[in-house]
Amino acid sequence: MSGHSKWATTKHRKAAVDAKRGKVFTRLGKEIAVAARMGGGDADANPRLRLAVQKAREANMPADNIKRAVQRGTGEIPGAVYEEIVYEGYGPGGVALLMEVTTDNRNRTVGELRHALTKHGGKMGETGCVSWMFHRKGMISVDASKVAEDTLIEAALNAGAEDVKRADDTFDVVTDPEVFEAVRDGLQAAGIPVEQAEVRMIPETEVKLDGREAEQMLRLLELIEDHDDVQAVSANFDIPDEILERVLA
Repeated sequence: MSGHSKWATTKHRKAAVDAKRGKVFTRLGKEIAVAARMGGGDADANPRLRLAVQKAREANMPADNIKRAVQRGTGEIPGAVYEEIVYEGYGPGGVALLMEVTTDNRNRTVGELRHALTKHGGKMGETGCVSWMFHRKGMISVDASKVAEDTLIEAALNAGAEDVKRADDTFDVVTDPEVFEAVRDGLQAAGIPVEQAEVRMIPETEVKLDGREAEQMLRLLELIEDHDDVQAVSANFDIPDEILERVLA
């Protein structure tokens, strides 16, 4: 991860989005419903649902909201039927974008995303145009001031992690998605506090942006992330810290 840490950037942006509690609960509810529909309503037997419910609890989503989202997914109570779609496109400077969407109206969603991209120097792409640049990985963020590097590396590798990277004031523990939960639980069992933990798409290569393109990219990212149907956005930009901090302040 050259330049600034993409995971640190995600944390910064996610914190701003999470402040809008209603939007957070809407997104979490959709994820729970889809997970329950695909794998059943028993979290013990459905890893995806288990992770979605844990994230909802961490966001202080009321237990009744979680229960209703599960029931909507299993069909016990009526509700919108959501489908998952990954849209691909380009941002300013040719930045690759993956937009993971959960929607009950794909025509509405793709039209709104296309408009946002076009307005901010980007464009929609065909399926497969950029997805090959990304790999799905578990990313676990640990405050570097709260654990010694050697201690973290030993605990992470013993739990099955692939790598540990230093990114400014945090360590990023990288895992295969299949062992993500085991690694996270292993770190916590070792007394290592986890700041954030998520499975997301990580780019193989990066596009360096500066000046106007960098600012335009960050504003586009904010607009996409703020869309009600967007669950996650992945991008392969590398932007100087000073621009990142100014625009995201």
